[in-house]
Amino acid sequence: MDFELRKAKTLSSLAAPLPDKSPKGSIDAPIAPFLDVINLHSSFFTTSSCSGRISILRQPGESLKPNPDDDKINPRRSKKKAGGGGWIFVSHEPADPEAVVDLLFKSPAARSAVEMEGAEGGNLVFRFEPLIVAVECKDVMAAQELVATAIACGFRESGITSMHKRVMVSIRCSIRLEVPLGQVGLIMVSPEYVRYLTGIANEKMEANRRRTDSFFHVLQDKVLPGSAKTLIHSSEKTQARVAGERNLLDFEANQRNVVSKKLQAEREQLQSPNRHNVLNSVENKEMPGMHRLSLSVVSLTILGEPIEKLFLWGHSANPLINNGVKEVIIFGGFGGIGNHARRNYTLLLDTQSGHLKEVDAIGSPSPRVGHTSTAVENILYVIGGRGGPMQIFDDVWAFNTTEKRWTLLECIGHTFRPRHRHATAAIGAKIYAFGGLNNEVIYSCMNVLNTETLDWINASIYGELPSARHSHSMAAYGTHLLMFGGHDGQKALGDLYSFDTKTSIWKRVKTTGRAPSPTFSHSMFVYKDFVGIIGGCPLTQHNEELSLLNLINKMWINVSINSFDRVIWIRSSTSVIDDELIIVGGGASCYAFGTKFSYPMKMSLNLASIEDTYSCGVNEESVTCSAMEGQHISQLNGSKLQDRSTALWPYLEADLSNNEHGIYSDPKNLALQVKKKHAKLVKDVLKKFGWMDLTKKVYHSFDGLHICLPISREFYNLYQKESLNSKEKAIDLCIENVLLKNFSVNGVSISMALDIFSSCKASIIIDDTSYDKRIPSTPQKVMREMVSSLLTEKGLPLRMLEELPVRWERLGDITVLPVSSFSDPRWDSIAEELWPIVAKSLRALRLARQGRILPTETRDSTLEILVGDSGWVTHQENGILYSFDATKCMFSSGNLSEKLRMACQDCSNEVIVDLFAGIGYFVLPFLVKARAKLVYACEWNLHAIKALRHNIHANSVADRCIILEGDNRVTAPEGVADRVCLGLLPSSECSWRTAVKALRAQGGLLHIHGNVKDSEEKSWMDYVVESIGRIAVSEGLLWDVSVQHVERVKSYGPHIRHIVADIRCKNL
Repeated sequence: MDFELRKAKTLSSLAAPLPDKSPKGSIDAPIAPFLDVINLHSSFFTTSSCSGRISILRQPGESLKPNPDDDKINPRRSKKKAGGGGWIFVSHEPADPEAVVDLLFKSPAARSAVEMEGAEGGNLVFRFEPLIVAVECKDVMAAQELVATAIACGFRESGITSMHKRVMVSIRCSIRLEVPLGQVGLIMVSPEYVRYLTGIANEKMEANRRRTDSFFHVLQDKVLPGSAKTLIHSSEKTQARVAGERNLLDFEANQRNVVSKKLQAEREQLQSPNRHNVLNSVENKEMPGMHRLSLSVVSLTILGEPIEKLFLWGHSANPLINNGVKEVIIFGGFGGIGNHARRNYTLLLDTQSGHLKEVDAIGSPSPRVGHTSTAVENILYVIGGRGGPMQIFDDVWAFNTTEKRWTLLECIGHTFRPRHRHATAAIGAKIYAFGGLNNEVIYSCMNVLNTETLDWINASIYGELPSARHSHSMAAYGTHLLMFGGHDGQKALGDLYSFDTKTSIWKRVKTTGRAPSPTFSHSMFVYKDFVGIIGGCPLTQHNEELSLLNLINKMWINVSINSFDRVIWIRSSTSVIDDELIIVGGGASCYAFGTKFSYPMKMSLNLASIEDTYSCGVNEESVTCSAMEGQHISQLNGSKLQDRSTALWPYLEADLSNNEHGIYSDPKNLALQVKKKHAKLVKDVLKKFGWMDLTKKVYHSFDGLHICLPISREFYNLYQKESLNSKEKAIDLCIENVLLKNFSVNGVSISMALDIFSSCKASIIIDDTSYDKRIPSTPQKVMREMVSSLLTEKGLPLRMLEELPVRWERLGDITVLPVSSFSDPRWDSIAEELWPIVAKSLRALRLARQGRILPTETRDSTLEILVGDSGWVTHQENGILYSFDATKCMFSSGNLSEKLRMACQDCSNEVIVDLFAGIGYFVLPFLVKARAKLVYACEWNLHAIKALRHNIHANSVADRCIILEGDNRVTAPEGVADRVCLGLLPSSECSWRTAVKALRAQGGLLHIHGNVKDSEEKSWMDYVVESIGRIAVSEGLLWDVSVQHVERVKSYGPHIRHIVADIRCKNL
């Protein structure tokens, strides 16, 4: 309890009106909300802080005796600083340069007697110091999480400073300034230089503020979800990463500098009289691993407006067909005629004639770069962008291509945060926007704009979530979105994701062939069943090639681009019109050769030879990949997969038409699978003819709907032969009539037996698992045998078998492995073969591995689905249905006894407040079994709220439950409850006051959960009673507080128990 006591004492001192021990006597106002957010977290509290300051420090030292005619200063009584000396000037806001100059250079005669008092010598130093916060953490895990978040938000010098008696973290960064000014009585710099220093310090103060605000928003997301905060929206899990935008731009500039030098050297060698209309046909230099395929590009001859208007980067371009004229519409970007700048003109480029014209549009948006434009019918929607270093847009503009009119749209719904370098794509009337950059924050949310209602929503996303990123690309393909690459603030990315707009599920696409190098600021397009990636940073040997992915067989192929000149397609645009790719803009900027832009070009997408290469390139690997992704593959190694998701179904149905000799290659188990209602009849027929393998066990299929009857090899060969000979024979046997009659198998012939099997829709399955009756096969033994064979086959050590689980948990049809199992990284190398084997041995339809519950206020699950497509599961317990996404919400079967205890309470006339409702762990027992009159359910985890809404309807108790979304300290009702449930671990102390205020004035019952050491159980009880009593008194309630009952729920760790204390509060 030491941490909680220290936190309570510290927070109470912060709330006291008396000054604290700091020189200022109080916390800095600019970071008061920031500190509040940290202190609201149950695992942290702040012990000292500074928002950032500009100061002049007098350091101890011998002062030179000044000449009376020299500029000098006799300081006022200074604030003492540790180590001696003191501040003669401190500001936590931007400083006034004139005020600083006056302080340093005005004559001593102008000073008051107070300023003269205590004048003493020393050195004077002008300083700027950024934010620094000392935080005590509950444990090392919480400290590591806080440090990781701080570093990600730009406070890269943050770290754990102590772990001895108290776990302490220091949050800090390196935005500093320290310049000596001279000595007291002898200033060595001029007033102009002091003004210059103050200006620099003010700029650093502003950078410090932006970085602090970014950290503040991220912490808000972790601590204050839902309606109780203004946050950086992310519907699945918000991921904000520090971008270091200036470093990124410098990196791009360096890359451009490299290529520009090469460009200049080549231009000195290549002299062309007309570079605008040259067919680029330089011989392709084949790179290792490349297919010998190439495409040529043609520089467009531009008529009408000057071609320099197309010298842009960071613009947007979309294909437009208007009255049969095929054009590209271009908006914004950086570059243009004369001095390069951000532009806001709208251009139309006729791709056939090369005619360029500027649209005389009404009401154009402000100049910008890094925006997106997306076409929906005849309307072009421009979203976001960057107008300057401190001007990031969140607006949405619509351009009517018929009326040539721009309109600023007033959107409703969720907040769309300002950003640039994001990506958008349209499917139907909806525009999907992902990622983007806002100063130092990178987004990972999926925002959706309904162009019919102008309503922004933050989509709830599932599956394999991509990381936060910017400068990526996204395109629509059917009902799916494809996204590639980008930058996460630390490195370029090379991953390809698919987003199903119907199910909102992200999936990382598995491909074959050489994938594009990790890249950002590239272009992406979809042409027929291909997706293409071209250009981008960093510049490599593969930049002058086009990477094409066949979306049918998921195979990459790389096509070299024949170009007369070195092209620089960084932040360029691509548009597909018919069978041509139009590439506009892109370029480089460097000090040596100035700014270079790429000319507009056209590429014929003649992919006939490429498609031939693809059709020849489908190999066993790609087929296997497709099968594992759930596509129906009719034949695989001579066997036919059952018509199910093949990744889930662990056995193969025998293909009786493909095995020439009727002998399958040494399976351990052959079985005839039939529906349960036909099982007895088929079993009797098999036994009559001796076709049943009596040495093996009968077993259930994985779906629970079928029975698998082991058969002999002789029957397998006979059944195959007869099936081949009787394909054209009509079966007129009505199996239902057979079942209804008093049927005897004694008169059944072989031919009739086979007809019975066909009428029952029996199928032969092949299973590698041994079901020998003589060998008792527990799931553990079956798993060990199968995994051992796999390890031997892969050449991995058998000692890895020690990591096989000995117990597991079942949530509905999901079998959950413990977090400690399969921890060796080498398991990942055989994951595709391993997990289906494990699922098969445990007879699991879906398989998952538990992760540690994240130490966040929302207690997020980190369960990972290993076999299966979704984490949504329905689990029945004590006659109550719990449905939830196991990958997003936690569920502990160990709390069953406590849920049963709550279900046995008589709550028929009670109003209950559950402050930590989750998916309804205790809400549902109170409502379904204990018959509570009304339950207020407080919850702030959006995934849990979704499940809770579903569960109260599924259990028919929605009319007696009110869900309150957000922080219970804000949303919980007051003075209404007969009992309050506080089911949060490891401690619910953060909401004890809320619980007291929720009870009626005459009192009630509190169910307080906590993790308590065995040796501290009594002291914990005393502390709970004392704390509740003290809170009641502070709220003006005269209660007798006592422990009514103590329930020891389960062991939580060595010598630590999950305990529930029933605290009775009643009027004196």
